[in-house]
Amino acid sequence: QVQLVESGGGLVQAGGSLRLSCLASGMIVSINAMGWYRQAPGKQRELVASITSGGSTNYVDDVKGRFTISRDYAKNTVYLQMNSLKPEDTAVYYCNAGLVGQSHAGALYRLLELWGQGTLVTVSS
Repeated sequence: QVQLVESGGGLVQAGGSLRLSCLASGMIVSINAMGWYRQAPGKQRELVASITSGGSTNYVDDVKGRFTISRDYAKNTVYLQMNSLKPEDTAVYYCNAGLVGQSHAGALYRLLELWGQGTLVTVSS
């Protein structure tokens, strides 16, 4: 079974840094785009940053210059380096990926959107 597992969340003071990791595990043939989303209390889930299979990146405006998304293709892992954190960055951060997996019987299947369980980031003022 293919799954995404996030780690690296926690409590940090404003101005501090955190690095989130998301490991895609299971019988994976290929991974397309990967991304990080966040959902703050009472708000909708929003895209924070994404990275394509070719390495092109995209960021929401209010994290540009502070957050960096990267991938380790060999390890099927995506990272989000978060610097200069602000209280308004407080949210549950979710990893997302589009990928092709393989069943035990050898059949290929495509998952357009696979989500992790989320990791909480809390930034204190």
